Amino acid sequence: MEHIVTVQDAVTAFAPFMEPTNAELDAIECEMPVIRAEMDLLDAQIVTIDRTPTELDERRIRRARRRVLAAHRDQVNTVTGQTGGAA
Repeated sequence: MEHIVTVQDAVTAFAPFMEPTNAELDAIECEMPVIRAEMDLLDAQIVTIDRTPTELDERRIRRARRRVLAAHRDQVNTVTGQTGGAA
């Protein structure tokens, strides 16, 4: 009779040492405004994939692009230590 044994590594996919560090979590938190803005832009673009964009769709995409650029600008200004002004 053979015993069926599970492999512990396969059952617990991530060991505690594989968790993100606090520094990595902080970096992700800093990038969240950019990620959210890019998701909004992607959503606006997905809506227009199978149809001709209306004027409202085009405005939504333009606003989303501006939010992405503003989020990138704010992130760069935060990283470089500048407050206010454009990068």
